[in-house]
Amino acid sequence: MPRSERRGGRTMGTAQNQQQAAPGAFAAFARFVLCGGGVGLASSFAVAGLASWMPWAVANALITVVSTLLATELHARFTFGAGGRATWRQHTQSAGSAAAAYAVTCLAMLVLQQLVAAPGAVLEQVVYLSASALAGVGRFAVLRLVVFARNRSRTAAAVRPVPATVSHAAAPAAPAALCHAA
Repeated sequence: MPRSERRGGRTMGTAQNQQQAAPGAFAAFARFVLCGGGVGLASSFAVAGLASWMPWAVANALITVVSTLLATELHARFTFGAGGRATWRQHTQSAGSAAAAYAVTCLAMLVLQQLVAAPGAVLEQVVYLSASALAGVGRFAVLRLVVFARNRSRTAAAVRPVPATVSHAAAPAAPAALCHAA
């Protein structure tokens, strides 16, 4: 890239890459649904499989831990444009929102068990996925506004354009000065 296209020690191409790394809310939500939804869908089947060998709450807890680690990495690298691996701080904060999601899914399944004596696998999946989707919307807000917010503000600060300076000699006269000069 020619030197004339460099600004503030960075090339414009680098600035454009950084802008792309911090997606807007709609793009981030679409990526969140793709990553989190994919992990969530796989998790629902994993929970159902493990629940045949152990209590459902234990299976859900194990899958929640593994899926949270995986999803946090995907969200750091792809969803929120953090530019790399998730930090331990981000994993810890993400775990808090995952704990809330775990509580929501457990509560939904508990209510299902109270309302339906022997729910079938399809009904369990519908309830679990619905509860996961509801918890996911709240999780998106927490991840975007809290966990990965610092990275977005750093990227935005790094990409801010340098304001052009205008020489006072080259600046046009103020309108009031033009009126008085006539």
